[in-house]
Amino acid sequence: MKTTYYDQDDILVIHLSDKPIAREVSQDWNTHVSYAADGTAVEVVVLDARANGALPVEILHGQAV
Repeated sequence: MKTTYYDQDDILVIHLSDKPIAREVSQDWNTHVSYAADGTAVEVVVLDARANGALPVEILHGQAV
């Protein structure tokens, strides 16, 4: 699983699997789920994530040492 937040666009992407995407479903205007052919979720995309409370954590930008 990999989670990526694009702060300039306020988009949260939760990548659950490396399976090919077979179909995409919009749950709402701002929540989109991608599914594999076997019905498992591959990716969830949330638009306006922080504005809608989907990202309640503080993002700290650091540098690896």
